[in-house]
Formats: sequence, structure tokens, C-alpha cells
Amino acid sequence: MSDLQVEAQSAQAAGPESRTVAADAWYQLRRNWVFWVSIVLIVGISAIVLFPGLFASEDATTSLTGGCQLEDSLEGPGDKFLLGADQQGCDVYSLSIYSARTSVTVGLLTAIGTTLIGSLLGLLAGFYGGKSDSILSGVTSVFLGLPFVLGAVVLLSSIDLPGVWGVVLALTLLSWATAFRLVRAKTMEAKGQDYTLAARALGAKDLRIMFRHILPNAIGPSIVVAVISLGVFIGAEATLSYLGLGIQPPDTSWGVMISEAQNAFFTAPWVLMVPAGFLTVTVLAFILLGETVSDALDPKLRK
Repeated sequence: MSDLQVEAQSAQAAGPESRTVAADAWYQLRRNWVFWVSIVLIVGISAIVLFPGLFASEDATTSLTGGCQLEDSLEGPGDKFLLGADQQGCDVYSLSIYSARTSVTVGLLTAIGTTLIGSLLGLLAGFYGGKSDSILSGVTSVFLGLPFVLGAVVLLSSIDLPGVWGVVLALTLLSWATAFRLVRAKTMEAKGQDYTLAARALGAKDLRIMFRHILPNAIGPSIVVAVISLGVFIGAEATLSYLGLGIQPPDTSWGVMISEAQNAFFTAPWVLMVPAGFLTVTVLAFILLGETVSDALDPKLRK
């Protein structure tokens, strides 16, 4: 057997092992059907959030345009209402479509906020160490010890900021600590690497070293966690709205719809099941995406 044949067979046997981390992760992801299912679901959800008018009529969600009539209260699924009507006679399907924007916006803003705050503080603590690291790590331990839902209930009861921004603020304050710990650990590891030491030897300032050399290599795990947490935050918004502390009528979200539907569940189950179905699929899609990306990036799980 010639040397060229041996090299070709060796390269073929090596497969994804000889690839870069990003290429190897993509190699794993594109062969994972769960990844593609989650992508398809998220693309569909994104289309609903960005272009709700393509999927439902806004007129069917309000009485101002005659779309909601009390005489249609709790009417079952049929020709007039695809998935039934709620207590006010509004189309449950159309309401669920237009509620998606609020629920997903809360999750997205919270995920961005927690990643930015946690990553910045983790970068500072891991890079400088000393007292600043001790103080920030102590504060982080306190926040990690707070019950998530109970803490959000207390915060929303204490601050005078109704609507989306109040929920985002409460969830962000309670959730940044995870990103902090991930970036802090990666920063402490990266600041001793050769590329960081070389940058310092060439006279690079601290800010340049942190944001040009360390942060791009340290933020990856926190982004994966943010994708998983996005689904969790959407579910948390629904929980808080169900408890009457999140989004408040006349604004609507899946949580508001579920809260208003609880008393009619046994007589008109579609009023609760439709928004709950949208909520479940959305949360599951983001969690599955985050888990598959996390597995693909984990060297211990690569084959």
C-alpha cells in the first residue's frame, strides 16, 4: 500500500477529530435530528413574533374592532374560531399568536441582560482578582441562593415598574450570577495563557487584553447557557403573569392568557390548552437547542 493511500485512509478515519472546535461542533450538530427540530421550531416562532399578521388577524383579538363579541364567549373550535373563543369572545388562536411577541421579548431581553451583566462582572473579577473578586463572588453566592420565583415575586411587588420592563429587570437581577461564574472561571484560565502573556509583553493595556483576547474565548459557555435560559425565562414570565405579578391586562402574553383561562378550563379547555401549547413548544425548542449546542461543544461528549 502506498504512502498516499495510508495518509488518505488515516485522514478519513480521523473524520471530525482533525477539525477545529467550531467545525467539529457543527459536524456533530448537523447530524443531530434534535438540533434541526429545535431550529425549525425556533424559526417558526421567530416568524410568528416578527410577522404575526401573516398568521392571524389582529382584529380578532380586541373588541375595539368588533373582533370580540360577548355572545361568542367560550364558543368551541369551528369554522368561526379555529381553536375556539375565550370568555370575552376573542379568538384564542389569534390571541396566542399576538401574545407570542410579549413572551418571547421578555425571554430575549432577559437572556441578553443576564449575559452582558454576568459576563462583564465575571471578566473584571477573574482578571483582577483580589478584593474585587472576593466581593463580587460573595454577592454572586447571595443571588444564587435566592429562590428564583419567590425572589421575582418580592422584587415585582417592591418596584413600581409594570409591564415588560419590570419583569425583565426582576428576572435579570436574579439570573446574572450563572454567567458571572462561567466567565470568571474562563477568564482566570485564559489570563495565564501564552496569547495573553504575549499581548501584555507587547504593551497591550488591560482593557485591550480583556476585551480583545480574553472575552472572545471566555464568553462561549455563557452564550450556550443564555440560549437554554431563554426558554426558562419565557416560562418564568408565564408563571409571574399567572400569579398576577407579570404582564398586566390589557397587555397580553401567554401567561396572562393562562391566568385568565384557569376558571374556564373544565367547561372550555381550549382556552387554556392553546396558549399552554404555544408556551410549551417554545420553551422546549430553546432548551433543546441549548442542550444540543452544549453537547456539541463539550469535548468529553465528542466522539
